[in-house]
Amino acid sequence: MPERFDVAVIGGGPGGYVAAVRAAQLGARTAIVEKDRLGGTCVVRGCIPTKAMLQSSELYSILQRGADFGVVAEQVRFDLNAASRRRDKVVDQLVNGVEGLMKANGIQVIRGSARLDERSGFSVNGDRSEAENIIVATGSVPARIPIPGVEHTIDSDAILGLQEIPQTMAVIGGGVVGMEWGALYAALGTKVTVLELLPQILPMVETDMVGLYRRHFEKLGGIVHTEARVKEVARNRDGLHVRFGLGEETLDVHAEVVLLATGRVPYTAGLGLDEIGVELDGGRVVVDDHLRTAAPGVWAIGDVIGGIMLAHVASYEGVCAVENICGYADRSPDYHAAPNCIYTDPEIANVGLGEKEARERG
Repeated sequence: MPERFDVAVIGGGPGGYVAAVRAAQLGARTAIVEKDRLGGTCVVRGCIPTKAMLQSSELYSILQRGADFGVVAEQVRFDLNAASRRRDKVVDQLVNGVEGLMKANGIQVIRGSARLDERSGFSVNGDRSEAENIIVATGSVPARIPIPGVEHTIDSDAILGLQEIPQTMAVIGGGVVGMEWGALYAALGTKVTVLELLPQILPMVETDMVGLYRRHFEKLGGIVHTEARVKEVARNRDGLHVRFGLGEETLDVHAEVVLLATGRVPYTAGLGLDEIGVELDGGRVVVDDHLRTAAPGVWAIGDVIGGIMLAHVASYEGVCAVENICGYADRSPDYHAAPNCIYTDPEIANVGLGEKEARERG
C-alpha cells in the first residue's frame, strides 16, 4: 500500500519548506520531496552564498580604505578560498537548520525527484505515495539564451566554484544577479564589463537610483554597456571574447570569465504536470488567485508560477496555499507591497510603488 499524506510538498526551497512547516502546524500529515539539499536554490546556491561572499568583499573593501577612518591595516589581501570556506560553512549551518525544522515538526523528508500521477499520487525513486493535496514548489533555474558559444559561459551556480579572482570578467545581463556578482568582483579588483540589452541596468529600480549606483560601479572600475546585443562568445588562444552590437557598431570585450546572468526560468522538468492536467504558460505553472492549478488537489507556489521570483514571496505563497488547503483561511496573495533588496555595495531596496508606476496610476 502506498504511504498516504494530507499534504505533500514537491521542492524543499523557501516556498516548500515553509509550506510544509505550516501544514504540520495545522495538523496535516506532511511530506516534503527534495532531490538536492533542503533549503533550495536560495540557501544552497543563491541568496545565502552570494550574500556571504558579498559580506567578505565588502569587508575587504572597507579595510582597504581603513586609514581614512583611523584604522591602519597594511598589506590587506583577499583569500577567495578562505571566503568560500566560510560561505560553505554558513550554507551548511542553514541547511542543518531547515532539516531540524522538518524533524521538529514531524515532516517526512523524501529524497529524490518526484513525478506526479492522476490518482493524487507521486513517485520518487520508483516508490509511490499518495496525497490529498500536492504543492508544487520546484523553483527555477538559470536561463540559457541561444547565442553562439553560450557553452563557454558560466551561470550563477557555477560561479560559486571559481578558485581564483579573475583579472577580467564579462557579465551578460545587468539585472540583480549580474550586478550583485559584478559588484562583488569589481570590489576585489576584477575589471568587470556588464552587457545589458535594455536601456538601463537593474530595470526594476528607479532610474535616478540606477544612475547613482552606475556611477559608483564605474568608480570601482566597472564598465556598463546598455542596449548591447550579444552576438557571440568565442574562445581563442588568449581567452574568451564576447562580441556585441552597440548601435551600428560591433565591439569585442576580452574576459577570463563570462557570467551568463540573463534571469531565471521556472523548473518543471520530469514532474509530468501536463499529463495530469496542470496548465503551463511559457514554462510557468498557471494558478488561480488562491494558488490552485487546473488539476484537482494540485497547487503551486514560488518561482515555478512566475511573478515575483523572491524567496520571501515564495514563503508567503506557501503559507497562503496551505491555509487554503487546511480550511484555516481563505487567502489570495496580496503583492502590492512586496519588499525587495539588491545586495550590491551599497544595497538598493524598495517596497510598494515606484515613482513612475505611481504617476501612471494617478
